[in-house]
Amino acid sequence: MNRKKKRLAVIAGGVGFIAVAVLLVLFALSRSVSYFYMPSDLAEKPVGEGTRIRLGGLVEEGSIKRVENSNVLFTVTDGGGAVEVRYAGILPDLFREGQGVVTEGRFDGDGAFHADTVLAKHDENYMPREVAERLKEDGVWEGEGEAAP
Repeated sequence: MNRKKKRLAVIAGGVGFIAVAVLLVLFALSRSVSYFYMPSDLAEKPVGEGTRIRLGGLVEEGSIKRVENSNVLFTVTDGGGAVEVRYAGILPDLFREGQGVVTEGRFDGDGAFHADTVLAKHDENYMPREVAERLKEDGVWEGEGEAAP
């Protein structure tokens, strides 16, 4: 093998290695992405079973039900739709009815949303940016405070 062919083989091997690395990174990133939805979005365009999403909105008044152990059922609404959420764990201290919330999880086979993460506001003027923007657009929330950065 002459010098030119060796150089070409090394370049081809390097390009192949980089291509495989890029494909592995893209695959890993696509598996960890969770898209943001509001309840009215899910009413229009349902999400497939097992797909990881973020669900945001307001905790509906009178919807929080504590069941055995640390399991909690509550409803997230945006005025145009509502989704019942099941969560096993300890809720944030500031979680309460009528406040903004973002949950992360999946829908199971029976159509229930099982959250593994619940994020709530942290002070009087905070609401998650995506939730605040969508609720203001829909005319459901008119908060004075600025959304978080």
